[in-house]
Amino acid sequence: MADDELHAIRTKRLAELQQNKSKTKEEAEARDNEIKNSILSQVLDQKARARLNTIAVAKPEKAKMVENMLVNMARTGQLPGKLGEEDLKNLLEQVTEKTQKKTTVKFDRRRAGLDDDF
Repeated sequence: MADDELHAIRTKRLAELQQNKSKTKEEAEARDNEIKNSILSQVLDQKARARLNTIAVAKPEKAKMVENMLVNMARTGQLPGKLGEEDLKNLLEQVTEKTQKKTTVKFDRRRAGLDDDF
């Protein structure tokens, strides 16, 4: 009888701990998002912020990468002031060049047997 009660108390306590852990994790994520948004609003003007939000709809991975890059640059003092839309475009081009995979197609005519010369 005591073992059953002890087991019930342990499972109840474990459930409470897991619930508290998930709440603190959600609160931390919300706090981080709030900090990131405040930094981005200080670093970007309205047009640049609108462009970044548009990119976030189309390509969320790229937008997150640019947002993180901007936050890191702001924290280290690499940004002189507010970035405009043109500055954001240049930054996006740099990110695209770094992440874009270059594809090459090699076609060997001799193996394909399409050459008319025998």
